[in-house]
Amino acid sequence: MIIRIVKMTFEEDKVGDFLKIFHESASQIRNFPGCNHLELYRDHMQSNVLFTYSFWESKSNLENYRKSELFLSTWAKTKALFAAKAEAWSVSRIWNG
Repeated sequence: MIIRIVKMTFEEDKVGDFLKIFHESASQIRNFPGCNHLELYRDHMQSNVLFTYSFWESKSNLENYRKSELFLSTWAKTKALFAAKAEAWSVSRIWNG
């Protein structure tokens, strides 16, 4: 399993716009082949910093999503709202105590 974590810093007045985009596309992302889970978090100290956590069956499933029209169109709308460049990590769980 691959866990994808994306940190996004938005212009203060654009967070609502992103939340609308997210809510419109979340079910499509969750139903994308290989996606097992999708969550959205907000930083407690900076309300314009949000994180997505998505769980993918494999690296190839994640790459297929990242090449899809769903991702490309959603990301284009989202990226326009950023105050800073997004950061992303793909990680694998090595311990779950």
